[in-house]
Amino acid sequence: MTVTSLRDGYVDMPTRRLRQPGNIVFGDNLPSQVPLIDGALRLSVNAFAIDDGDEITLIDTGASNAWHPTMGHLPKALREAKIAVDRVRTVAFTHTHLDHIHGLILADGGDGFPQLSRLLVPRLEIGMFREETRLERFHGRAQPFDPGQRLSAHIDTIATPGHEVGHTCFRLVSDGETLLIWGDIVHVPSLQFDHPEIAWEFDADQEQARTTRRQILTMATGNACYVAGAHLDSPGVGRVSCTETAFRFEPL
Repeated sequence: MTVTSLRDGYVDMPTRRLRQPGNIVFGDNLPSQVPLIDGALRLSVNAFAIDDGDEITLIDTGASNAWHPTMGHLPKALREAKIAVDRVRTVAFTHTHLDHIHGLILADGGDGFPQLSRLLVPRLEIGMFREETRLERFHGRAQPFDPGQRLSAHIDTIATPGHEVGHTCFRLVSDGETLLIWGDIVHVPSLQFDHPEIAWEFDADQEQARTTRRQILTMATGNACYVAGAHLDSPGVGRVSCTETAFRFEPL
């Protein structure tokens, strides 16, 4: 099994997106280890290709031209990785926010993955997906999946609600190693590993997101486990360790 990190780009977000318990805006008193660019938080936007030697399963697709112009570079990343788009037969979404799903369609309106045979959407978000008018031609092709469902011999799914109602982590197991492709569990890695209680304004349920983050971070600790995050600094893959008071991310 080969996993390739594909960088769709980045998005700069105001620091007010960070929320303390009670939906309290974090304010300007950010710890010094949190880097800012022109006063903003820069979030990498990553997708991940899983190659089993026969075909490719793509987890998330980036934003294409549906949001900020700093995103939409997934086609370029695929070319750089020498991944032929015709080999992508399955696309699975961690959740249905626009920076994860709109890469189904290229900026010129063409299909991003002409040989796509499975389009997998969390069951609890299938209605949200079908509200995206730009993706209308994919509405009927979307297949709902449930937490715990096995997508292949090596990939199963874990419910990780909070950021969105159907938010899902994909667990890849091969040769005694585990990779958790966890979507938006962490938005600001320089802060939320130290302070997992810090939520994100766009979390549908901030308290649930906090609980889920602690659970999945605990699950990820261990020498044989790696994590891959949509908004961890590109390439967004590494290990999680635990101290008495916090978690630590050790990027590859």
